[in-house]
Amino acid sequence: MQKIILTKSFEQDWIRMFTHLANLFFEQSKVSTDPDEEGILIDLSINKDGSAIVGHAHLTHDGNEFSATFSEQLTTDSTETETRQLKRIYSHVFLEVLEQLTGMKQSWGILTGIRPMKLFHKYRQQGHNVEEAKHLLMEKHRISEEKSELLATIENVQLQAIPDLHQIQNDVSIYIGIPFCPTKCAYCTFPAYAIHRKNGRVESFLDGLHEEIREIGKWLTERDIKITTIYFGGGTPTSIEADEMDALYQTMYDSFPHMKEVREVTVEAGRPDTITPAKIDVLKKWGIDRISVNPQSYTDETLKAIGRHHSVQETIDKFWLSRNMGMKNINMDLIIGLPNEGLEEFRHSLDETAKMQPESLTVHTLSFKRASEMTRNKEKYKVADRETVEQMMEMGEQWTKENGYVPYYLYRQKNILGNLENVGYAKPGEESIYNIIIMEEVQTIIGIGCGASSKFMDPATGKITQFQNPKDPAAYILTFEEYIEKKIEHLERIFPQAIQVD
Repeated sequence: MQKIILTKSFEQDWIRMFTHLANLFFEQSKVSTDPDEEGILIDLSINKDGSAIVGHAHLTHDGNEFSATFSEQLTTDSTETETRQLKRIYSHVFLEVLEQLTGMKQSWGILTGIRPMKLFHKYRQQGHNVEEAKHLLMEKHRISEEKSELLATIENVQLQAIPDLHQIQNDVSIYIGIPFCPTKCAYCTFPAYAIHRKNGRVESFLDGLHEEIREIGKWLTERDIKITTIYFGGGTPTSIEADEMDALYQTMYDSFPHMKEVREVTVEAGRPDTITPAKIDVLKKWGIDRISVNPQSYTDETLKAIGRHHSVQETIDKFWLSRNMGMKNINMDLIIGLPNEGLEEFRHSLDETAKMQPESLTVHTLSFKRASEMTRNKEKYKVADRETVEQMMEMGEQWTKENGYVPYYLYRQKNILGNLENVGYAKPGEESIYNIIIMEEVQTIIGIGCGASSKFMDPATGKITQFQNPKDPAAYILTFEEYIEKKIEHLERIFPQAIQVD
């Protein structure tokens, strides 16, 4: 635990901000204002010089001293408060002295949130051109030129995939959560429960899910609201039986309005051990050809260590089964930094992926999520160091370029190895519309099913309200009707019924 002592008092939300920044440098840190504690001492101050606000930081530790200064013109942007500007200035100088102390450069600068692309889009929507937006990211947020260029590339791809990206706020997308998996992976914090049939909870859950789809579909139909994309996630949606999948898609088509105009329907078939010819036949019957077949790694020992009870060969076999049966848009996921994996193992995973050429590939960087088995037992799971993880990321970037993929979405997570990012790559024209929409938060996403999170976006203001369905199937079965009512209340606030004029 690295303690950082500030020489002046700050509100608790400011302390949280400084703690997030400190955690970029130290595995665990504590920011305190108690002068009696020992640690890295940082003196922070702000003064005004005419129309400029100037921030100063002075760090003292083990006989070493480092200083930083950063200034901005007093904000005249009506969308930004003075407090937000002050936080940014303090963050600049706080980060800079820690970079000087540790020798570590943070390529994402002062950003600790998960959606850097959203900030880039904001600057572009304000009327800045691409070069101006990149400059703002580098100057105001200390983002490296390399990462700023990556965001600019992604924005261009996103607007080609969804030309009306910033005009779909009056439509919605749907996320349908099915919380069952063959087993739960060690890094996972999604609502995922080992599927078994003894107590009838799978059947009871599905009964509730059908009803929720019907009721939300009825409300959307009455309002004549169009659906942009539908995404079946989980868990693993292909954990249920083929006939159960068939019935679910029947209810979806019977209930949701304008299904012929839905741009994309995705079904996560992420666990290869759930894919069967019968299930692929059902997907084909309903015209669903975007699925995920997720290897995560092509090393059998790694799969065992993280709790995935399938083999590398089964991943390969199920990919080709899906492809040969007509699945034309297959996504695959790889994770950088899994236990006991280094450059050699990741290079092997890329080499195997090259043989299959999926339409899209998401390269995740391992994140120690608070509630995961891996986080609770860190000593059991030895992972790569920061330098190795960065080399893996560079290897993935080079491989995707060589194989004709372009980056199309990006997000970050807390406690992510190397303070890096997760990047979705796709062959041109094969980008996931849903992935872009959920990351850029450009419209309401209605979450249906177990653990599904809804994001209700006010079309007029862009303000987002989140609402979570119960994560546990037993709780969902008992309360789904109540949660349907609450979701509809949220929807009616942001999509009021138009007044009929005779």
